[in-house]
Amino acid sequence: MTKFAFDRKIVVRGGGDLATGVIQKFVRAGFPVVILEIGAPTAIRRGVALCEAVYDGAAQVEDIVCRKVAGVHECEDCWRAGAVPILIDPVGAAIAEIKPAAVVDATLAKSNLGTHRGMAAITIALGPGFSADQDVNVVIETMRGHDLGRLIFQGSASADTGIPGDIGGESVQRVLRAPAAGVIQHVKQLGDIAEAGAVLFTIGGEEVRAPFTGVLRGLIRGGLRVPKGMKVADIDPRTDVNWRTISDKARNLGGAALEAFFLFAKTALPAT
Repeated sequence: MTKFAFDRKIVVRGGGDLATGVIQKFVRAGFPVVILEIGAPTAIRRGVALCEAVYDGAAQVEDIVCRKVAGVHECEDCWRAGAVPILIDPVGAAIAEIKPAAVVDATLAKSNLGTHRGMAAITIALGPGFSADQDVNVVIETMRGHDLGRLIFQGSASADTGIPGDIGGESVQRVLRAPAAGVIQHVKQLGDIAEAGAVLFTIGGEEVRAPFTGVLRGLIRGGLRVPKGMKVADIDPRTDVNWRTISDKARNLGGAALEAFFLFAKTALPAT
């Protein structure tokens, strides 16, 4: 049976790759964590996203195991087994029953889909779309650069530019979007090294090719129907990149979220 260092429950809204970095930090620090997800997650970096448990029943990223549960009543058994429960609950209806010490919005939706300060004593949000001290207690900067991971106590994170951060000398080209609406069918698989010009996948009968040689670090789940223009893949020019481990950005944001929790816990939570 897992013994937690703290009896304060943490709800993390979202189970994508960046949220997984947050979840790992809280779990390793000794907190029972519950993930709330939508019914059909569309994570690109599926290899490091715990939300894949929604489809497969279970998922593991590094040392963190996640299991899908049907309701809050199954969370305790999940924790006893040393796993993180994930519950389909896009609106956060279960939060009132869970009674968490903190809610972390890590959906990275670039807009507030309903997270508010009344959900818990401590509320934390990642990225743009939230105003610190109004919507939530603290906002965390998610834009790559000098301020990545900075805690914002008044105002908002940097607005989304739509331009991916530079990795290995590539920016805009490394993010691949659906050329048409339709069902995605894989030709290459997640983690494959693709040569420039190789067909990666098809959508609605249209082929999408690698713009340069690199590792297919992100690829949306096959068989999903996607709208035109949706981000569906991410190719990394660093052919030696470890796509199976949590990214530097996700670890940075996870550390920032844990820092924010302990900072506010000093005054926001009653002593135990």
